[in-house]
Amino acid sequence: MTPSVPSSDPARLRAAEALWNPATLPDPYPHYETLRALGGGLMFLPGWNGWVLTSHAAVSAVLRSPAARSGGAGATPHSDGARLLQGMMLWHDGPAHRRLRALVSAAFTPRVVEEQRDLVRGLLRDLLAAWPAQAEVDVVASLAHPLPARVIMAMLGLSGEDEARFLRWSGSVAELIGGAQGTPGLLARIDADAREMRGYFQDLVHELRGHPRPGLLSALAAAEDGGERLSGDELLSNAVLLLTAGHETTGNLIPGGLLELARQPAAWAALAEHPRRPGVADELLRVVSPVQLDSRQLSADLQVGDQTLRAGQFTQLLLGAANRDPAVFPDPARLDWDRPNSARHLAFAAGPHYCLGASLARLEIAEVFAALAERFPDLRVTDPHPPYKPNLVLRGPAELRVRPG
Repeated sequence: MTPSVPSSDPARLRAAEALWNPATLPDPYPHYETLRALGGGLMFLPGWNGWVLTSHAAVSAVLRSPAARSGGAGATPHSDGARLLQGMMLWHDGPAHRRLRALVSAAFTPRVVEEQRDLVRGLLRDLLAAWPAQAEVDVVASLAHPLPARVIMAMLGLSGEDEARFLRWSGSVAELIGGAQGTPGLLARIDADAREMRGYFQDLVHELRGHPRPGLLSALAAAEDGGERLSGDELLSNAVLLLTAGHETTGNLIPGGLLELARQPAAWAALAEHPRRPGVADELLRVVSPVQLDSRQLSADLQVGDQTLRAGQFTQLLLGAANRDPAVFPDPARLDWDRPNSARHLAFAAGPHYCLGASLARLEIAEVFAALAERFPDLRVTDPHPPYKPNLVLRGPAELRVRPG
């Protein structure tokens, strides 16, 4: 739902409302630049009792501040969807967040992530081998959805037979995280999926605690920190979070990155010439920003530049705008594989809520675009204006038609 904005400043009103206009989804960046120009990177809106942040410095400062609280989830209170989200570390702060993150981190180590490289390469080989050389394919259906889903499912130790169900669940959780507002039918479907997830994972966790087997879910069920372990609801919620985050971010970055490369043929040519150059994943993450925005509530006053953000105020953090801040990234819309500071992007947020799966996402992105550039150097996007999913937070094309050769 679009927040109420005072009408005393029509330009700010229009720019703020445009963020929630579905017509903005295909190209939100002109709207971000309008907001940047109106607010200088940090714009106060009295009707929100809050701020819209577009500068890299301001967004980074809030994300890293202990005064910034992640608040609640975007679901109807007391719904099945809200109950599912409440246990996710995403919505906790302070000691509760540190406890949940420590328990999940204990089962999500860099070694475990690196062990997935051969799995990713094998899946890529099989998925791309099915692409007909001279016919159109939908990148979303044939690559961007199945690849990250199969990787995170394998890591969790989930059966590939349930892939279609997991993809449906992931879509529902993504809509919840994106603040789903819709028809009663949509919200009822999301709640039904939440109940189905709860039943599935509760049965599985009970089995795994009695009979452990390889996989991240067994490790989560067994993980302890100072004698504590995840409760049943916490394990369920954070397993679902890993399933969704492991799928949605990379699943949106793949078609979004190919669309950007189609618009910047020199960058594609340079990638085709040296497909395994370093920095590709971070530069794509910076320019595409599969997570476009985040928000925080302030529990104490926070000084950001020459502005004082007050306790109790809301902050809308435009990650997509911060990642294209010309003060940090010159010529920010351009894909530059040699950009020295690409890794300063905020696509994975920053501070205590920095994405736990960032290393897995980087690995998958680097391997995907290297494989595409090596195997299909003449790949062309045939629909430069694809439809987008109705989700500004987790933004990505609903489909993307390409011709591999």
